[in-house]
Amino acid sequence: MSKSTQKQELIDKIVEAIQDTKGESVKIFDLTGIENAVAETFIICSGNSNTQVSAIAGNIEKKVRNDLKERPWHVEGTENAMWVLVDYVSVVVHIFQQQIREYYDIEELWGDAKITEVTE
Repeated sequence: MSKSTQKQELIDKIVEAIQDTKGESVKIFDLTGIENAVAETFIICSGNSNTQVSAIAGNIEKKVRNDLKERPWHVEGTENAMWVLVDYVSVVVHIFQQQIREYYDIEELWGDAKITEVTE
């Protein structure tokens, strides 16, 4: 299986896990054309509470581990669950509470990326 096929499988599985836990405003940022980007892909979504943000992060880890046999390289932010980052190296997931997402406006920071909005 090619590296790009594996990455697409990972992206699809992450989006599926987000949708399973009712994550909102899911966007996929293709950063491959951006010089010095920290990853090839960002996936950004929102939850409405600490509990939901934690649940989304946990479901992503569980589904990816069970279905693709991959574990994240790093996970950060689970203590307060305002902004949880799940890092699979080439794909990085940002799970925000809505007010934190608006405050940091990460979409604007990576505005040069090719952005795909995920609909149900």
